[in-house]
Amino acid sequence: MAATATARWEGSLDDGSGTMSTATGLSGAFSKASRFADGAGTNPEELIGAAHAGCFSMYLSLLLSKNGTPPNSIETTAKVSIQVGDSGPTIDKISLSTVVDVDLPAEDINGFAEQAKTDCPVSKALASVESVKLTVTKG
Repeated sequence: MAATATARWEGSLDDGSGTMSTATGLSGAFSKASRFADGAGTNPEELIGAAHAGCFSMYLSLLLSKNGTPPNSIETTAKVSIQVGDSGPTIDKISLSTVVDVDLPAEDINGFAEQAKTDCPVSKALASVESVKLTVTKG
């Protein structure tokens, strides 16, 4: 399995704009303002957040199911921060906040969630991010 996405940028960084799309039909426009300010449109970090939240939730479901306690639901929100420093922009923080509806004590849920945070494929791909924070709530 290999996922495909395409991005096109036209113009200079300050005045240009672009579009991103996936093979399955997700798409969005982006610009410098949508990435580094609060301009309209999407940005790569938002898409990374969606990928991380989805991967983490699926992996946590796998771990809970292997434990014999499949979840009723897992809802995860990812916030991805980008910092502009002397060496350029860097994704420096990701905050995962998840609500897990499963018949387990909170301590057990936290253990499985920490393992999912470390072992899901997107987490592994983002290993260079300085800080990945996890907050778990039992639903």
